[in-house]
Amino acid sequence: VQLQASGGGLVQPGGSLRLSCAASGSIGLINVMAWYRQDPRNQRELVALITTSGMTNYAESAKGRFTISRDSAKNTMYLQMNNLEPEDTAIYYCNARTRSRYDFWGQGTLVTVSS
Repeated sequence: VQLQASGGGLVQPGGSLRLSCAASGSIGLINVMAWYRQDPRNQRELVALITTSGMTNYAESAKGRFTISRDSAKNTMYLQMNNLEPEDTAIYYCNARTRSRYDFWGQGTLVTVSS
């Protein structure tokens, strides 16, 4: 499985961004897709996940502001991020986990929230 993340950038506090993660290769192996983020001070943390059946789960910091979705026809996962805060500044990574719990990672996309 190959994952290509995009959509990061510089945005002002209160602004919005939409991240995309395009998957290719052995798509049928994927059970769950997720977004993680990491900044220099912290470990990589889960932001949101979505299962093949459409179930979602969010970190407390993302609830009410971020929405994860996937377009199966395009093999693409999205993360709509609204009302961004400086604390959301990080490199965002997309992840795909197989049924055998093997993880694939994308290359990361940088989100910077600053005025």
